[in-house]
Amino acid sequence: MSQPTQRQTAPRLSIVPPASEAGAANARAAEGSLVLVGVNHTTAPVEVRERLAIPLARLADATRALAHQPGVREALILSTCNRVEFLTIQDRSQDRVDGSPTPNLLRFLHQYFAVPAATLEPHLYEFREREAVRHLFRVASSLDSMVVGEPQILGQVKESYAIARQAGAISTALEPLLQRAFAVAKRVRTETQIGSSSVSIASVAVDLARKIFGSLHGKTVLLVGAGKMSDLAARHLIQQGATSILVANRTPERAALLAGQIAGQISMQLANGPIAIHGSGLACTTEVIPFDLLYDQAARADIVIASTGSEHPIFNRSHGQSFLERRRNRPMFFIDIAVPRDVDPKMNQVEGCFVYDIDDLQQVAAAHLANRGRESAAAEAIVTREVELYLERMQSRDAVPAIVALQNSAESIRQSELERTATRLAATGAALTPAQQSAVDALTRSLTAKLLHPQLTALRKKPED
Repeated sequence: MSQPTQRQTAPRLSIVPPASEAGAANARAAEGSLVLVGVNHTTAPVEVRERLAIPLARLADATRALAHQPGVREALILSTCNRVEFLTIQDRSQDRVDGSPTPNLLRFLHQYFAVPAATLEPHLYEFREREAVRHLFRVASSLDSMVVGEPQILGQVKESYAIARQAGAISTALEPLLQRAFAVAKRVRTETQIGSSSVSIASVAVDLARKIFGSLHGKTVLLVGAGKMSDLAARHLIQQGATSILVANRTPERAALLAGQIAGQISMQLANGPIAIHGSGLACTTEVIPFDLLYDQAARADIVIASTGSEHPIFNRSHGQSFLERRRNRPMFFIDIAVPRDVDPKMNQVEGCFVYDIDDLQQVAAAHLANRGRESAAAEAIVTREVELYLERMQSRDAVPAIVALQNSAESIRQSELERTATRLAATGAALTPAQQSAVDALTRSLTAKLLHPQLTALRKKPED
C-alpha cells in the first residue's frame, strides 16, 4: 500500500478482452459488469472530495438516482470523510474500450454534483470485476483507510448497504458480494492484530493536538458535532489528559447525551446556558454549549475539533479574528475532520489561528501505518485468498445452468438409447429380464457419468467456455 501522504495516480483498468477470450466475452454480454468508480484521500484533495460528499440524509436519494441511470442495474454509494465510491452492476454495453470511466457514471457525477467531468476525471479511479472485488474487500477490511486498521469503515460500508438495500438498489449480484465483504473484514479482524489498538481519524486528530501542545493537561477542547467521530475524539482526549471538554451540537439532546457519556453519567436536562457535568473519578469536566451560543463560547477553547454534517463551513475568517481578540491573541487550533469542511481554510490567514484539515492528518496517520506493516501484510494475504475463493464460487454458481443442461441432455440421450435397444430386443424375442435391465441401466449411468466428468470439471473452472 502506498504511503497515505503521497497522492496516488488514479488507476485505469483495461476492459478489452484478449483475442482468445472474445467468444467468451460475447457469451457473457447479457450479464452485468461489476464497476467501481470513486475518489479517496490518495487520489483527490479534500477540496475535491467535499464536492462529492453526500450527507447521510441524502444518501438514499443519491443511491436511487444512480440506480436509475441508463445501463445501471444495481448500485451502492459509500460516502465518508476520506472517500466517495460508486459500486455498480452495469450492462456490458456501457464498457468502453479505452478503459475510461463509463459515460453513464460520468454523466451522473456531473449532473448530480454539478461538477465538470474534466475536474473529476484526473482524480477518479475505476476498478472492474476481479479488481473491484479486491478493492471492496480491502476497503471493508480497513486496508485502504488513511489510518489502517480503523474500525469505523466497516460500519460505514454496512450502513451504505442497508440504505441501498432499502432503496431497492441491491439485488442478486451485489448482495452476495457485500455479504462476503463483511465476512472477509471479520476474518481480517479475527485472524490478525491489525485492529489491536484503538485507532481512528479521531484518535489521530487528538494525537495531533497533543503534539501541538506537548500536553493536553489544562487545555480546553471544544467538540463541534456529537456524532461518532466526536465520541471517539472525546475518549482519546480524556486519555491524553484534557481537563475541560465543551460539546456543541445542533441537536441539544445529542450534545447532552455525549457530555453525559464522557462524564460517566447521562444528563438530558438542558438550561439556557452551559451545563457543567462532573463525573466522579474523572480529571476533566464536560460542558454542553447550546449551538446558538457557539460563537460566544468558542473563544474559551484552546483546541476546536469540528466534525459535523454541515454542507457549508461553520467557522470562517471573521470568526477567527473575533475569537483571537477575545483570547487576547492567545493561539487557537482548529482540527477539522469533517468532509465537507467545517472550517474555512482562509482562517489560516488569521495570525494566531492554525487550521488542520483531514488531509493534514495523513502525516500523523503514516506513523500508524509503519507500525502495522506486518499485520497489514497478513491481512492483505487473507484478502487475496478470499478474492480467489469468491470468484471461484461465483464461477461455479454461474456454471450451474450449463451443468444442469448438459446432464439433462446426456440423460435424455441415455434414456432414448435404452428405449430403442429394448424395442429392438423385444422385436427379436430377446427381451431383457428385470435383473438384466437393472444391470444395463447401471452400466449406462456409469458410462455417462465418466464421459461427462471432464466436461463438468472444465465448466466449473471456466463456465464462460
